[in-house]
Amino acid sequence: MKRRVLAGGSVGQFIEFYDFTLYGLSAVTLSSLFFPSQNTLAGLLATFATFGVAFFIRPLGGLFFGVLGDKVGRRKVLFITLLTIGLATFSIGLLPTYAQIGVFAPVLLVLCRLIQGFSAGGESVGAPAFVFEHAPVNRRGFWLNITLAATALPSVVGGTLILVLSTTMEPEHFQAYGWRIPFLLALPLALFGLWIRAKTEESEAFQEVLKKNEHKEYSPLQQTFAENKLRMLQVIFVMALTAMGFYFLSGYFVSYVQVTGNLSLEKSLAANALAMASYAVLLPIGGRLGDRFGRKPMLIAGAASLLVLSVPCFMLVTSGSLGLAILGQLIFVVPMCVYGGGCYTFFVEIFTTKTRYTSSAISYNVAYAIFGGTAPFVGTWLVSATGISMFPGFYMAAAALVVLCLLLFTPVPETHPLHGANEAMKATN
Repeated sequence: MKRRVLAGGSVGQFIEFYDFTLYGLSAVTLSSLFFPSQNTLAGLLATFATFGVAFFIRPLGGLFFGVLGDKVGRRKVLFITLLTIGLATFSIGLLPTYAQIGVFAPVLLVLCRLIQGFSAGGESVGAPAFVFEHAPVNRRGFWLNITLAATALPSVVGGTLILVLSTTMEPEHFQAYGWRIPFLLALPLALFGLWIRAKTEESEAFQEVLKKNEHKEYSPLQQTFAENKLRMLQVIFVMALTAMGFYFLSGYFVSYVQVTGNLSLEKSLAANALAMASYAVLLPIGGRLGDRFGRKPMLIAGAASLLVLSVPCFMLVTSGSLGLAILGQLIFVVPMCVYGGGCYTFFVEIFTTKTRYTSSAISYNVAYAIFGGTAPFVGTWLVSATGISMFPGFYMAAAALVVLCLLLFTPVPETHPLHGANEAMKATN
């Protein structure tokens, strides 16, 4: 059952974020079809603003599905989230363009993105919480980071699929209908994920919570804010840095390299696919190190590394050389995986089983809405406003400095039960 839960969590995360990241990978194409403009940068800004819309709805999705997940179970909620995003992404593949129906095209695109974001607000936390509650205590970091590594693979698979389609089809055919194919595949993938998840069960820890509250009036939301305000604030700051880094890597670099580095779509996709594949391999290693050394040392080491390396990485990415663009993204991946070795377990481990889904869903999705969803837009705007192609690297470094100071000088706890204090031990019960 534990292995089936790990497989179900990972496969579901892959499918959910395949759907979610296709938009970022297709940003340049979508901007020309749905936000036509004389100015390429203006069209791209509009596209990334729509990208961010999905993140601002995520906290509401996290709140809705979090409360539901703490009351009726993680497994039932994860069925709903996966089917919903599959249908929304499939719908994007069917949308008429601006040239066909005018302003209604971007309006419908925004609506689909809102549905995607609402669903992702529940999935992004539900699957890690589900896996966490089945994982062996001394391998929680490893198991969770395998699950989260599955969110990187969609960029590899989706990017490769778009690369194959764009290179084997005539440009006018790809622009007309070829771009739709990856979106249309979302529905059959979602149905496959539902079949995998049907073979799982709730954890013993959660079933005990259900039994205790079977005859009680219980409000996960009320208890969440009564008990976890400080912990939720800590999770928001900790997850903010990885949210920025991940969506720079997965949702921004493909378009960023094309516009500022003057590389072709094919080269940009190839470089990013290699970086995301490396992320998927290295993140479980980071989780294993977090199991051995604790969550907080990994957070501090990762934040310090991002502070030092972000600007050089962005300089390499915008150099105009394919080799240097690949090198810059690969270097960026390493501190991201070190930081991920702490943060991805920390954000669910810090809360008790009773309110874990609600508490982590709200705080995680607020962080991703404010810092993850805005990262591509802010990066594009910074380049436009300053004329300095590497300027988003300074933004990333500044965020790393703030988080590093918080980790060093405020009472952020060590949550690993074998390394932390008594309060951390309580948080894992």
